[in-house]
Amino acid sequence: MATLKEEAQAYEPKQTLNIADLPEVPVDMELKDGEGTDSDGNKFKYKYAEFNDKEYRVPGVVLGEIKKMLKLKPDLQKVKVKRQGSGLSTKYEVDALN
Repeated sequence: MATLKEEAQAYEPKQTLNIADLPEVPVDMELKDGEGTDSDGNKFKYKYAEFNDKEYRVPGVVLGEIKKMLKLKPDLQKVKVKRQGSGLSTKYEVDALN
């Protein structure tokens, strides 16, 4: 049995990362629906992908950019998502990798 100290040191809070945290993203990655609560207590829904047992949130603007890319390049397989800023002023850039 582990002690309280050992458990506390090993504890990692569950958090949802962002798709921009990944070095590359396959466009055929399965998305799931998630639900969260903001700082005001309001519930919101979001899309996320699981990779290496971690959840990565996929902003709607990223989905829109990938949709545009797929119209121009239907055989697109991987993208790189870049993020600048934070909060409501976050900007995303999506680059094709193949």
